[in-house]
Parts: sequence; C-alpha cells; structure tokens
Amino acid sequence: MSRWAHLLTEQVNPATQHIDELSTVDMLTVINREDALVVPAVQRQLPVIARAVDLVARQLDAGGRLFYMGAGTSGRLGILDASECPPTYNTDPEMVQGLIAGGREAAFRAIEGAEDHPEAGAEDLRQRSVHPADVVMGIAASGVTPYVHGGLAHARAVGCATIFFTCSPTALKLITADISICTEVGPEVITGSTRMKAGTATKLVLNMITTGAMVRLGKTYGNLMVDLKPTNAKLRNRSVRILSTLTGLAPQAAQQTLDTAGGRLKVALTMEFCGVPAAAAETLLEAHGGVIKQVLQQHGNSGDQPSHG
Repeated sequence: MSRWAHLLTEQVNPATQHIDELSTVDMLTVINREDALVVPAVQRQLPVIARAVDLVARQLDAGGRLFYMGAGTSGRLGILDASECPPTYNTDPEMVQGLIAGGREAAFRAIEGAEDHPEAGAEDLRQRSVHPADVVMGIAASGVTPYVHGGLAHARAVGCATIFFTCSPTALKLITADISICTEVGPEVITGSTRMKAGTATKLVLNMITTGAMVRLGKTYGNLMVDLKPTNAKLRNRSVRILSTLTGLAPQAAQQTLDTAGGRLKVALTMEFCGVPAAAAETLLEAHGGVIKQVLQQHGNSGDQPSHG
C-alpha cells in the first residue's frame, strides 16, 4: 500500500459515490451539504488558530515576517492571502509572503511535480534570508507534501517559529511545528480533489490568521480598516466615509483632512480625535505602535472621543 492510501484526503466519500448519476441540482445539493461540514471543522480548531494568531501578531510586531508555503491549491491560497494584506492593511509587501512549489509560474499553471522536492522548500526560504524573527507556516491538505516538509525543517533549523496546517490527522505525526492546525473536513466530493473542502478550510484559516494578527496590530478601529492603502477610487471613497463616520465631519471636510494627512486615514483620524496637526499625529501614532485607541487613552480629547467600536 502506498504512503498516500491511508490519508483522509485520499479516502472515497460514500456520500458522493454516485454523484455522476444525479441531476445537476441534486449534484449541487450534495456538494453544498459536504461544504457545510467545513465551518464546524474549522470551529473545532479555534483555540489552536488563536495561538497561531497571537504568535504571528507578536512576531510581526517585532519586525518579523510571515511566510506561507504550499504546493498547488495550498500554495495559491497562501499567495492570495498574502497579496491582499498590502491593500487592505497597508502592510509592506515583504511582511506576509506566499511561496509555492515551482515558483511564480506554478501560481497560474499546475506544475505538480514541483512539490516532490523538500530541498526546494528549504532553498526558497534560504533565498529570502529567513531568520528567527520570522514565522513559517506550511500548508499541506494531505500533510505529506515534501516541499512543505523541507521548508519547515529549514525554518526550525534557523530558529523560526513554525505553524503547520493540514486536513489529514495522520499527518500530524509526520511534522514537528510550534503550532499544528488540523481541520478534519473528511473525504472530498471528488476523491483527492483538495481544492474543494480542504481548500475552503484553508482559506478560512488563513483569513483568520492575517485578519486576527492585523487587528492585534491596530490595523482596524472597531471593524473598520483604518490603515488601508487608498490605491483606487473605491478605497479613497471608503477612507472618506470612515473618517466621516468616526468624526462626524462632512464628506468634503473629511476629504480636506485626508489631503492634509497625505491620504493616510490613521493620521487624519488622530488629527481629528486629538486636535493636532499632521506631524504631531504621526508622532503620537508612532509612540503608541500605530494603535489609535491607545493614542486616545493617553491623548484624546475626552469630550470628542468617538463611540464607534
């Protein structure tokens, strides 16, 4: 028997064995029913995911970086999550990075054999000078991807914090990591097609990790993204609306304040909340780690503090 035969992700799903005989709507009903199993599987792992969020936030706050590593769907989802951090939270593109077996080309075209080389995972991290301040998260739905194993082994060797994500419980015995997350979503609708339930679970968990870390780093005020990068008309309009909502400024006045702040929403908010010019607002934010609520606790105008969040 091969080393893959026992993996949960390779088992045949009895609920879908006759999927090719169903009407289209019945087929989709079955798929939808299987998808509904993903959220409870993630929910069971929330305490472990919380540990991962706190670890990532702590390392990022100290100047470290987060590296996602995966092959195929796992790698692409890591790249997706990493690429959305700069526009959403105005992070340096180097802060969260997604690495995929086979390199950039594999993000757009399947290069399946690339995942079979553990030394490639180690080399990808070596090229990025991974060091102990960083966090490396290996993503492997099946849990046996050599590229991921090699990357995590290198990360441990240089003293990095490590996180391992899988959907196969037997894989937990194969990997040593500081934190291991296993969402047992069960066999796939189409046997071995981990782009389905396993992929959905992966996206949910990655979203939780970066969103949770960014909230901890003060990138939001309540549930509003106050550190967004206004790179297009929609995001510029959102900045104006957030500033108006939190300060009571009319849209035109909010736009003027944003212009004075160089488009930086956090600076504009601090200017309004604390009644200070842009340079002083920048200084206050820097002194409090960029967390607006911490600035307000020490320097806010008590009569004008917002109630939102």
